[in-house]
Amino acid sequence: MTYDLIVVGGGIVGLATAHRFQEARPKLKLLLLEKEARLAAHQTGNNSGVLHSGLYYQPGSAKAQCAVQGLQQMLAFCRTHGIAHEQCGKIVVATTPEEVSRLDRLWERGHANGLQGLRRLSPAQIKEIEPHAAGLAALHVPQEGIVDYPAVCARLGELIRQAGGEIRLQTRLQRITPGATGWNLATTTGPLEAKFVVTCGGLHADRLVRASGQKPAATIIPFRGEYHQIKPDRQFLVRHLIYPVPDPKFPFLGVHFTRLVNGGVEAGPTPCWPLRARVTVGPPSTPGTWRNHFVFPDCGGFSPSIPACAAMKSGAPSPRPNSPARCNDSCRSFAPPTSPSAEPASARKPCCPPASSSRILILWRIAAFCMSSTPPPPPRRPPWPSAGASAPGCWIG
Repeated sequence: MTYDLIVVGGGIVGLATAHRFQEARPKLKLLLLEKEARLAAHQTGNNSGVLHSGLYYQPGSAKAQCAVQGLQQMLAFCRTHGIAHEQCGKIVVATTPEEVSRLDRLWERGHANGLQGLRRLSPAQIKEIEPHAAGLAALHVPQEGIVDYPAVCARLGELIRQAGGEIRLQTRLQRITPGATGWNLATTTGPLEAKFVVTCGGLHADRLVRASGQKPAATIIPFRGEYHQIKPDRQFLVRHLIYPVPDPKFPFLGVHFTRLVNGGVEAGPTPCWPLRARVTVGPPSTPGTWRNHFVFPDCGGFSPSIPACAAMKSGAPSPRPNSPARCNDSCRSFAPPTSPSAEPASARKPCCPPASSSRILILWRIAAFCMSSTPPPPPRRPPWPSAGASAPGCWIG
């Protein structure tokens, strides 16, 4: 059987991509491949479950547009399908004069991106929203929220199947080669053919580029982000979402407190060095593979400044799993001690450019982006054919 489209990856990006294609072309013969035994087994199912509103992103950028528009589309999707979510709001707390200055820039960005209800908070006003938090100033972002992303993915999977699509689990893509009428895919469950292929491999995005015979323009350097569950007798200390002001020297938002939509409070993520992160989501004891230990030599643009980072509040990378005590120390300047306990982890996907660049670029694939309208493909990729056309193409992303 030759499929019209094969989507590789069963996280929220791949599922949302497949769903959007089916909405646009109801008769599409579609197959989605996932190498794990369930959908959303990696980053999608192991993050803090936050609905980001677009506070941090450069006004006019694709990130800002996708976050602002995608938030509304995600909320609409959750309401339509009865998925647990809540716009509980968050505060971003500044604890030093330097952070107050950066907070002012976030205020400007938030207004430029069209965030509604954004307001500055004095120390006294911080206490009104979060009685146990403290700082010189803060921003209140009422549009920010929380959602059950695994439930979103489960529903997307149901919609794909209901629309006639096929989802094949425990099927790993090994190779993509051009064929007579499209593309030939070698997988662990047998060969497949498709007119079009779209890869949504997350942490493995660069490897899927290589599997297609192409040289990736960048290398994924994953960071394992460890979360810690706050003990029940201390969860009253956190009412909403509490974030620090992000430090521009680091490619992370910082260790923060997050209410979970199904109950509980988490603190994190505290990033660990990526020796195991490419394959490990879950308990800190989860083993890695030697294949993931040699990613750095291929990446000339990897910033040498990151290993020297030691700023706890910014969640600077550590070469070993982070302890609950370290997580607690990271939050101590803007929130009270919370007695966290160890919890499973997710992984982030910094994308490291070639040696011509000395900076790390972060691909923040927030879930709100996944629910936004499918953007047009880059010009160098084969365009999606018009009705009746059959020109093959392979989209790697």
